[in-house]
Amino acid sequence: MRKLFFLLALSCLSLGVFAQKVGHVNTGLLLEGMSTVKAANSELESYQQGLVAQGQKMVEGLQTEYNAFVAEVQKQTMTPKAQQEKQAALQKKQQEIQAYEQEVQNKIMAKRETLLKPILSKVDAAIKEVGKEGGFLFIFDVSIPNTILFADEPLDVMDKVKAKLGI
Repeated sequence: MRKLFFLLALSCLSLGVFAQKVGHVNTGLLLEGMSTVKAANSELESYQQGLVAQGQKMVEGLQTEYNAFVAEVQKQTMTPKAQQEKQAALQKKQQEIQAYEQEVQNKIMAKRETLLKPILSKVDAAIKEVGKEGGFLFIFDVSIPNTILFADEPLDVMDKVKAKLGI
């Protein structure tokens, strides 16, 4: 009798666990549809174009100096010492350009994080609200490859998250 009661209690508990809801959302598609993300991407693109334009000017200046150097070497109007000094100066400028390229990448990553962090926080909060309100045990992000092998469409919470975000 005691075993039967224990098995009955155990089966009731396990049924309660299986009754939990699991949902999924595609945050990639969600973010793609948000006007704030589009505005942030546009601002980031403008910022990047400005930095790249400055780098292009540096490259063009180096190319002009290099062409002038080659012309002088071909005319044999420079002393060997002057050639070495000019070559060293050109190499230094090339290194400065490479350092600038790395700096540009770092600045773009920092700007992207600055622009997207509040948006991602808002999306995360909306997903958590939907999860709590809907009684979901888990909500998976299906935009990450190979994490979900099957997702039942009625459990897609994309529309609820969009409603929370007002999109």
